Amino acid sequence: MSVDTATVAKIASLARIKVSEGELEAMVPELNGILAWVEQLGEVDVTGIEPMTAVIPNTLRLRDDVIDADPLTGGNKRDAVLANAPAAEHGFYGVPKVIE
Repeated sequence: MSVDTATVAKIASLARIKVSEGELEAMVPELNGILAWVEQLGEVDVTGIEPMTAVIPNTLRLRDDVIDADPLTGGNKRDAVLANAPAAEHGFYGVPKVIE
């Protein structure tokens, strides 16, 4: 595939990028070089190769999902949190009803 000045101008207008006439002429060989490189990549035989998301193997470090029983540093703080609420109802924040 080859790109000419008109194609570069159309791409620039679709992308809403203002490009001068001199810049259009300079971009034609650059875009043609990029497209030639992509076509060259298409010629590489990749049968039997699994797609990868990164160059190096990554594994996530997981921790145990444990709730700390200490009321100052861990979970089970519902009563302490609800003590700050202006209105608590059935263990939840009470909020005014809003209907438009």
